[in-house]
Amino acid sequence: MDRTGLADFLRRRRARLAPADVGLAEGARRRTPGLRREEVARLTGMSADYYTRLEQSRGSCPSRQMLSALARALRLSDDERDHLFHLAGQEPPRAPQGPVGHVRPGLLLVLDRLYDAPAQVMSDWGEVLAQNAMADALAGEWWPGRNIIRQWFTDPPVRELFPPEDHERHTRLHVAQLRAVLASRPADPGPAGLVAELLAGSAEFAALWERHEVAVRRASVKRFVHPVVGLLELDCEVLIGADRGQLLIVHSARPGTEAYERLRLLRVVGLQSLTP
Repeated sequence: MDRTGLADFLRRRRARLAPADVGLAEGARRRTPGLRREEVARLTGMSADYYTRLEQSRGSCPSRQMLSALARALRLSDDERDHLFHLAGQEPPRAPQGPVGHVRPGLLLVLDRLYDAPAQVMSDWGEVLAQNAMADALAGEWWPGRNIIRQWFTDPPVRELFPPEDHERHTRLHVAQLRAVLASRPADPGPAGLVAELLAGSAEFAALWERHEVAVRRASVKRFVHPVVGLLELDCEVLIGADRGQLLIVHSARPGTEAYERLRLLRVVGLQSLTP
């Protein structure tokens, strides 16, 4: 808990509000702008003494319920509310996820600009939402709605895209990623349904699920086996969308490496094969 930061934030947010902003009468002439401490305390249902101690960097850590009440009383925006929770050492409330099938226009715009690097937009639980021609050339066409985690456990030929010695790492990461998403959004029917499906249909998935490993998809180095250009070792960058439910995955090779030359060859060979 950042007591100093929390105290300063509360004082400044209180000072910017007028009584009329929160439905209170103006009352007697005020010496300083903003609400009084007693008014904030009354709006949140806490004692004036406890609120005063918070503003003086002396208070104990407020509960999540109290933080939510402060956010409402001080008319905080979503970003300000999240900041308030962080200052108190708490995880902010989860934002509801929108329809995962609708790709954010900004992500599609970036995807269109990546003509020389394999890239795709995915949900955080593995749904492929869109991908460019280079991603088609590298891994084959994945139509929107196809889930890479489901395919990994139910369609064995998918694993041929990666060297056999990398299979265990990919398998564990898929399960750990799904575990993290489900914990963050337990009411989301998408990841919950996928977990139930794989627990029932894949003994391998079920065994790994029992290990309770957790991981979030991050930047890494991935190796691909392409039937024409051979082995490619690529840097995998993960760019998170504004709603955090959609990811832009970009694969690239460092100039001067063998993978860089093979990726350039893939652009020629792969795109030719996609041309009618």
